This record gives sequence, structure tokens and C-alpha cells, in this order.
Amino acid sequence: MTSTQTPRTVEDLLSAMVAFPSITGQEAEIASYVAAVGGAVGLDVRRYDDNVLFKLGQDGPTLFLNSHLDVVPPSSDHPYPPFTPTVVDGELYARGAVDAKASGAAMLWALITLVQTGWKPSSGQVMLGLTYGEEGGPRNGMHDLRPHLPPIDGAIVGEPTEMQPCVAQKGVLILRGVARGKTAHAARHTQGKNAISMAMRDVERLHTMTFDRHDTYLGSPTVNVTVIEGGTAHNVIPDRCTFMIDCRTVPVYDHDELIEQLSHVMESSLEVVSKRLIPAATPPGARILEAACRARPDAVPFGSPTASDWVFLADVPTIKMGPGLSQRSHTAHERMSIAALREATEQYQRTIKAFFDHG
Repeated sequence: MTSTQTPRTVEDLLSAMVAFPSITGQEAEIASYVAAVGGAVGLDVRRYDDNVLFKLGQDGPTLFLNSHLDVVPPSSDHPYPPFTPTVVDGELYARGAVDAKASGAAMLWALITLVQTGWKPSSGQVMLGLTYGEEGGPRNGMHDLRPHLPPIDGAIVGEPTEMQPCVAQKGVLILRGVARGKTAHAARHTQGKNAISMAMRDVERLHTMTFDRHDTYLGSPTVNVTVIEGGTAHNVIPDRCTFMIDCRTVPVYDHDELIEQLSHVMESSLEVVSKRLIPAATPPGARILEAACRARPDAVPFGSPTASDWVFLADVPTIKMGPGLSQRSHTAHERMSIAALREATEQYQRTIKAFFDHG
């Protein structure tokens, strides 16, 4: 299957999508392709830069589906050409096959199949946004698409979860610690104040920190120092040392509260590098979660340590759910089971119908 042929199955669609080397910032061609595929079957298709928005139904209660079109660069050790879809033993190998073009293909094919069978919501609309820039870069497609969307009553973010509903995900808070000392000759160290020593004490405090509150699915926040820089010469007491702090956050703490707690235990000052990726959670009883559980009776809601575009839907009842193993994301052996891809398409269809059959 090539990107110029009309897909006849969901595996055809995924094969075509992974053939586009849509590394972050290079999503224009794949966006044009999926827009053409959806438009050909009668979906309402709108393009916002390299975001593509599909709509089925009329204004009213809105179920929003989302996945991303971009991928991380391939590595040097792929067993097959990373942008040539290769099926071996029922699994499709390619960069992006799992993260997250399988979700995007299954979501789009679910809508295509619903159109072809004549189904649409009796009241309301289902929308699908295939977006750019999730894997990094200066712009994020889901962030940019949100102002173009109506009020959303429930959402599914397509990321690999083996089609189990993720109901909570950690956020990411990145801080910079700055220890400020006083320079001196190393032979007269008592005349100075060693910023590296200050930073070392703070690193130890951070690594032994505990938190009072605990999230049911995600536990407590984690704090790790991941980069440290200080000193200019072996014979100079350093007057400055900086260190990066990676905090994986949970919904029972907001980021400003965590910053305040950390600053109280540290000698160093804190600078905020990024606090945009807040944690997110959807409570039991949410309409979208109930729909997902009716569509899959053996569903087991869980929490995820990884962030996603859910952060831009944190105010909406949302689940993260898509085909594939998360552990295969970004790896040379990234691959997607064709059977699981087909089942994902059917499960998305059942979930969509269950959402609109609510009440």
C-alpha cells in the first residue's frame, strides 16, 4: 500500500500513513493525505495549518477524538526501512506504527466505517482532530486546534494503551535550581562559599523528599535532579552551580503548590523552566469512561506516567486509549499488530455509539 492509493482497510490506511516521514515539523503531506481520505467518504473536513479536523453529525453534545501525525526521528538500528511499512508475522514495522499513527488510523477508519454504514449521532457530533507537533518543537497542534473546537462533552486521546482506558496521567514540571556562592582561591576556601556544595545539599534534600497526598492511580509526585553544572577551574571556589529538576506530577497537587513546597526545603533559588504540562484525571462515572467500559466489558482503568496532548483537554472528561504497547514507542522495533489494529477500530466504533446512547 502506498500513500497515493485509496485505502480499502484500516491496515491499508496505517501503511499509507507510516510511509510519510512526518517528523515533527514535517506534517504537511500526511495532513493533506488524511484530509483527502476523509473527504472522499463524505466526512466534513477542515484544515487548520497542518491540523485536520473531521466531523460527523450536527452541533450538539460533542465527543472529540484526537491523535497526532508527527513522529520522532528514526534511529540507526531499525530492522527494516523505518518509513517503508513492512509486515512480518502479522505485525507492521515502521516508525510511528505504534506512536501514534495506529491510533489515528483506527480512529479515522472508525469514522469512515460509520459513514459507510449510514450511522451518525441522533443528537450531537463526533469530531476527530489529527494534529501536529505532539512530540516536541516550538508549536503544539492540539494547543492550536483547541480554540477552533466547540464545547466538548468527552474526549479520547489516542496513544498506545492496548485499548485499555487510561483515566489519569502525570504532568511534567521542569525547574532549575540556582545555587549562588562566593568565589575564592581554592587554597583559601574559607574566604569563599562553594556553590557546588550548596547544590549537593539541595540535591540530597530533593531526593529524600516525601509528600503527604497520594493519587489513587498515579501515587505521589516524583522529583529527580537530571543535569548539574558548576565550576570554572580546579583551583577556584565556584560561586554558581545550576541543576535541572524533573518533577512528574499528579492531580492531587497543582504545580504552583509543588514549587512552593520545594522552595521551602532548598538553599538554592528556583526558576520555572516549564509548568505547562499539568497532570490530568477523569473521575469515575464520567460519560466517556462509562462508554468505554460498555464497549469493552473487561476494561481496567489505569493511570499513566507519560504525558500526552491530554494536557490540552485537562478541563474535559477524557480518557487516553489506543492500540499498541507503549513500551514499543520510539524504539527501533516499533511495530503494530494488524489484528489489534482491526480490533481497535471496532472498539472505537462501539465506544462512540455507547457515548451517544448515553441516558
